[in-house]
Amino acid sequence: MTTLLANPLARQSPETLAASRNLKKWARELLDLGFADIIFVNELACSVPGCAPKETVIIFMPSGQPNWQVSIHKALVEITHTDLVAVLT
Repeated sequence: MTTLLANPLARQSPETLAASRNLKKWARELLDLGFADIIFVNELACSVPGCAPKETVIIFMPSGQPNWQVSIHKALVEITHTDLVAVLT
């Protein structure tokens, strides 16, 4: 059973929270990560000219390995499993 910690200061919609959980679940499955491996998901406004208005940054902190990150230039709730597969392969 997974324990999910909620940030009491976060102002995220239920849809955004669900999308974040799905993204983490997909990433764990695709990369064969365990629950000791940490995944952070953050949606940011992208201010770079030509960039989509929203960018989702996924930071991986696998136990005993170097940290790394990927970005998907979409709002978190718009990201599909296919999008994640594309940036992880």
